[in-house]
Amino acid sequence: MPSRSPWTCVLWDVDGTIVDASDGILRRLTIALEHFGKRPPTRAELVHWIGPPMYESFQVNVGMTPEQATEAVAFYRGLNKTDGYTTGAKLFPGIGELVTDVAAAGIPQATASSKPEVQVVALMDHFDLSTSLTAIVGATPDEKTLSAKADIVAEALRRLAAAGVDTSRPVLVGDRHHDVEGGAVHGVPVIFVRWGFSWPHESEGAQAVVENADQLRALLLFGTPTHEAAPEPVGTPAHDAAPEHVGTPAHDAAPAPSGDAVDAAHA
Repeated sequence: MPSRSPWTCVLWDVDGTIVDASDGILRRLTIALEHFGKRPPTRAELVHWIGPPMYESFQVNVGMTPEQATEAVAFYRGLNKTDGYTTGAKLFPGIGELVTDVAAAGIPQATASSKPEVQVVALMDHFDLSTSLTAIVGATPDEKTLSAKADIVAEALRRLAAAGVDTSRPVLVGDRHHDVEGGAVHGVPVIFVRWGFSWPHESEGAQAVVENADQLRALLLFGTPTHEAAPEPVGTPAHDAAPEHVGTPAHDAAPAPSGDAVDAAHA
């Protein structure tokens, strides 16, 4: 039976790619930072908190020491646990269906998220996506032992390989420069999605850029109908010549994030 995809497996970032959890993140950050005497971010400033682990963000964004950041992460995660890991979270349009359809086409998938793995599992269960995934991979609870995107990607590939998956032609779908950089460490090409929480220039180095789920579908599955002209499938190995970008070119000037852009976040 011919392959339905140019890829042997698909890795997914979660926050800003599959799930929009920005409302809960802003509320918890506000409570946590006020608790530690720091100014909370505005919604527009959430872009500075998204992508890297919270342990790193507390140090970079508000000048905490590593010890203070450890305490702040514990406090923030306590709020998250009290709220419930799925409270206020929603799927981006068309993405849940796409994950399900990729699985139905026989293409193994895994998450590759810097969000703590226990939260990723809860979200995938909540949205009935767990059965479509061969592996659910996220950060360790301390967000230090396993948290860097390159390490997360390596762990996702390791678990897929351990499950007997062909990992010779993987692709990572993500919305931040951390995804592009983390994939590059392992030669994994990245399809960059524009609906996440990012600046346009962050897509530099991505294999392709997409504006919506239809364009992404055309790059993950062969012969599937879309509501608009489908882009050409990207080259499969990471060392192939990069295709023309779909949507906004990566080298465009970076405007301030739009209102829609602030709807994706790292919890």
